[in-house]
Amino acid sequence: MKLQVAAFLSFLIMPYALADDQGGLKKDVAPPPPHAIEDGYRGTDDAEKMTIEQAKTLHDGATVSLRGNLIDHKGDERYVFRDKSGEINVIIPSAVFDGREVQPDQMININGSLDKKAKEAVVRVSRLQK
Repeated sequence: MKLQVAAFLSFLIMPYALADDQGGLKKDVAPPPPHAIEDGYRGTDDAEKMTIEQAKTLHDGATVSLRGNLIDHKGDERYVFRDKSGEINVIIPSAVFDGREVQPDQMININGSLDKKAKEAVVRVSRLQK
């Protein structure tokens, strides 16, 4: 009887053990061209949205909220984010993905802080919404 219970519990737990919790950018689909990026995100708005062009003019450490597409993974936690006005490098820790996968054609919203200490401006993402 104990063996049957153990086998049954193992059967119930197996899908969770085999689940892929990596998350991140899945590059199966090509991103839309910049001129075709439309307002596709649906959800709550917690900050005024701005374009990448506007964000790049802000001061170092400014809080930014951007809407667009993750179009490339440059390695580690570095990605390229694009909206209608341009592209910017972003740093997204795996904890922010929280196991979720993002396709290049999916409109997402990112919140974070602008880091202008390096040669190029970078957004350090603290929140991602699909």
